[in-house]
Amino acid sequence: MQNLRWVLNLLFVSSLLHNLVHSSSQVICSSQDRAALLAFKSSIVEDTTGVLSSWVGQDCCNGDWEGVLCNPATGKVTSLVLQSSLTEPTLYMKGTLSPSLGSLGSLLVLVISGNKFITGSIPSSFSNLTSLTQLALEDNSLRGSVPTGLGHLPMLESLSLAGNRFSGAVPASLGSLRSLSTMSLARNSLSGPVPVAFKNLLKLQILDLSFNLLSGPIPDFVGQFRDLTTLHLSSNRLSGGIPVSVYNLGKLQDMSLERNDLTGPLSDGISNLQSLSILDLSSNKFTGHIPASITRLQNLWSLNLSRNHFSDPLPVVVGRGFPSLLSIDLSYNNLNLGAVPSWIRDKPLTEINLAGCKLRGTFPKLTRPHEVISLDLSENFLTGDVSALLANMTSLQKLKLSKNQLRFDLSKLKLPEGVSSVDLSSNLVAGSLSSLLNNKTSRFLEEIHLTNNQISGRIPDFAESLNLKVLNIGSNKIGGQIPSSISNLVELVRLDISRNHITGVIPQALGQLAQLNWLDLSINALTGRIPDSLLNIKAVKHASFRANRLCGLIPQGRPFNIFPAAAYLHNLCLCGKPLPPCMKTEK
Repeated sequence: MQNLRWVLNLLFVSSLLHNLVHSSSQVICSSQDRAALLAFKSSIVEDTTGVLSSWVGQDCCNGDWEGVLCNPATGKVTSLVLQSSLTEPTLYMKGTLSPSLGSLGSLLVLVISGNKFITGSIPSSFSNLTSLTQLALEDNSLRGSVPTGLGHLPMLESLSLAGNRFSGAVPASLGSLRSLSTMSLARNSLSGPVPVAFKNLLKLQILDLSFNLLSGPIPDFVGQFRDLTTLHLSSNRLSGGIPVSVYNLGKLQDMSLERNDLTGPLSDGISNLQSLSILDLSSNKFTGHIPASITRLQNLWSLNLSRNHFSDPLPVVVGRGFPSLLSIDLSYNNLNLGAVPSWIRDKPLTEINLAGCKLRGTFPKLTRPHEVISLDLSENFLTGDVSALLANMTSLQKLKLSKNQLRFDLSKLKLPEGVSSVDLSSNLVAGSLSSLLNNKTSRFLEEIHLTNNQISGRIPDFAESLNLKVLNIGSNKIGGQIPSSISNLVELVRLDISRNHITGVIPQALGQLAQLNWLDLSINALTGRIPDSLLNIKAVKHASFRANRLCGLIPQGRPFNIFPAAAYLHNLCLCGKPLPPCMKTEK
């Protein structure tokens, strides 16, 4: 929502400026502004976006200078927008922010975001940009403290410095930005309390201070931000309870306070947040009962109260309770549910997460199984066979049922076509992998977790159509050899076949898995050498060949020759770094 609002504001301003350009006679750009832009260009030592290559010629206002807009009546630069895609790693700018940008006195919009490798600090000259309404320096590598001078920009309506490496305290001077409707300082290393001076930011609609090191309580004055729609304070070190004043925010739509040290009970006043659609209080230390009044939130569609200390009983949900709810997570509290509550079974939920809630008995029958996209009932005491019930979950994408007492044969399991991740680890599942991994396996399946079961048979041949990224089948009774067709798993990131009865040699084809970063072949009956082809796997961060029957020279290249010696112990005659040198006959 935050990014959408920012984009809409930016599009409005850019459209307005663009219309001005085409509604008046063109005036050549100010020589002073052109010099400022070229000074910035010279401070960028590498530009793979190609944007700055368009900055040529005398006129920076003729529309050819990408990212630059001007006031056609004055030739002064009013907008500089340089945004790179975070999803495209080859596109970036490397360099620093030139102080010259501070001389662009008519600048209304300054956006230099997503350029990844722009380093250094924000120049103090930016405090001269007193006409600025929007400043976004997101997702670069800027560091140092947030300049106090940014509090001297009286027209500023939107400020985002998210996704950098800023540290130190949040400057109190930002509390002077009384026109501010959007502030994001997220994903930095800012510390200390939220400044008291922020109480002046009464026009705030979006406040995002998440993923920092902020401490102290959530300030009571947050309840004075009557236009606030988004409050993100997650992943900090905030303590204390939720101030009562927060429950007065009638326009609040998204409140994310997860991963802090917040304590105390939830107030019945939470029902006053009638615009609330997303509530995430997970990974805190909240106690007491979940208030029944929370069920009266008419617009709430996502509720995450996991990893707290909430206790029984759950609220009774009747009639119009939780009318919009689509996603619920109550995992890892002090709940002893026994069975999935009827209101959870009956609602058209797309995500159900009840891990560690002491569920017992057979797998629950859901009234609308075809609605469920993600299901996590792990770390409970569920028993029996789930295969028939899963067949009805036609929309299922993620399934996690690990650490239960489920008992069935894999040959009975028919996963829905769209499943991307299945986790049945630490159950009593038997049968062969061939019923799950074959030429009919869905191309959507990316993760298989079957560790610590009773699976037997052989590792099947892998079809080229598979898109597996994770294959965890350790601690079973699987025999046979590693098939050479494992080279078809070109997307594989993690492979764990440890603690089985695998025999034969490690195939050379394993070295073709260029994306692999976790490899565990330990505690099997593998023979022969560790093939040098594994040196082609540049991404590997962890590997273990421990407790096999391997012999010969360990591949002498990084990282295999610098892994801990424990990764190679208890074999027949492995040698070479990090183990003792080989005898001549062992080479």
